[in-house]
Amino acid sequence: METILPLLEKTHETSLQMRLLSDSEKSKILASLAKIIGQEEENILKENKKDVVKMEDSNPKKDRLILNSERIQDLVSGLKSVANLSDPTNQVLLNQKLQNGLSIEKISVPLGVVGIIYESRPNVTIDVAALCIRSGNACVLRGGTDAFHSNLKLVSLIHQALEQHGINKEAVQLLPTDRKFVKEMLEAKQFIDVIIPRGSQHLIDFVRENSKVPTIETGAGVCHTYVHASADLDKATDIVVNAKVSRPSVCNALDTILVDATVAKDFLPKIMSEMSEYDVEIFADAAAYKIFAANNYPKLIKADESDFGREFLDFKCSVKVVKNVDEALAHIRKHSSKHSEAIVSEDKNICTRFLKEVDAASVYTNASTRFTDGGIFGLGAEIGISTQKLHARGPFALEKLTTEKWVIRGDGQVR
Repeated sequence: METILPLLEKTHETSLQMRLLSDSEKSKILASLAKIIGQEEENILKENKKDVVKMEDSNPKKDRLILNSERIQDLVSGLKSVANLSDPTNQVLLNQKLQNGLSIEKISVPLGVVGIIYESRPNVTIDVAALCIRSGNACVLRGGTDAFHSNLKLVSLIHQALEQHGINKEAVQLLPTDRKFVKEMLEAKQFIDVIIPRGSQHLIDFVRENSKVPTIETGAGVCHTYVHASADLDKATDIVVNAKVSRPSVCNALDTILVDATVAKDFLPKIMSEMSEYDVEIFADAAAYKIFAANNYPKLIKADESDFGREFLDFKCSVKVVKNVDEALAHIRKHSSKHSEAIVSEDKNICTRFLKEVDAASVYTNASTRFTDGGIFGLGAEIGISTQKLHARGPFALEKLTTEKWVIRGDGQVR
């Protein structure tokens, strides 16, 4: 293949058909897709295995690549959930009549063609397609080579569901993984309305710096949990351990623990047994290192500056002892990626200050950052977590896949 422009043009042409779909038609397509995926579980797993066996066990991305029975059922549940969400399009956002008799409405409409560039997460293929179909958008998917067989199979099932309902299968287009086509995609502003990168900071930076198509970033997560002097240390232990080990390869996992000096000697030993059980590698500043070393923590490394502001995506985290809330907030301002930040504290005034001062898409008090997720927030599946401030911030879900149109009805008025 010399060019992907004919593929992009076909998807652009189908965007009109998608835009004209009714609420019930879109829901029925997703219900059909959920049924097909459930029936095809065995075949999906076979194709996924072809991808999984090629990746080293030591690669932290491997967990993201793996599909199993539970994760496929999650896809089925997610599709049903999105199908049952309210249609975000054709909503009247403003309605007024001018003195000259003109009737003016502002309504929500699909973006058109949504382009997604993502890495080794085949579930993204279903999540993105579901959200785009439900919001009346066509979509162009450029997945990573790591998930080639998985994505090919999943998109074939999406096409099957679309064609069952008389929809052109080109409404969901899977692009070749050859890197030479990425630049062409990023410059196809005549066919793609918005591009959303989902993956590493390197990928996001590359898309932002090279795209001529408007871009919405779903940022990398450098997530902190700050244990304040007033914290319930048992509660803090549960929160910190969950945020780190429950699924370390995702963007809302914990990367850095900040702990007040007055409670560090009591708190850090409390997390050691569970962290050690998961072989979590600790990159500790000087004060934290002394405490961990005194308690014989097995996987301990002296941290340098590069270990703060680092997204680990693995069973690793950095730890820093701070003097007080001022130092903790200053550290977060310097190193946060503005994804998800948390404080554990029993002081309501300190919690309120943290919520007001921390500039992030999601800010928590006394809870794990692992909750930053469109499904958990009741938004259905998500395209990613946006860390920017224009158009979308936080879980980038269904309602953000729309824009606005002004509709003016007159009866011969002139200006």
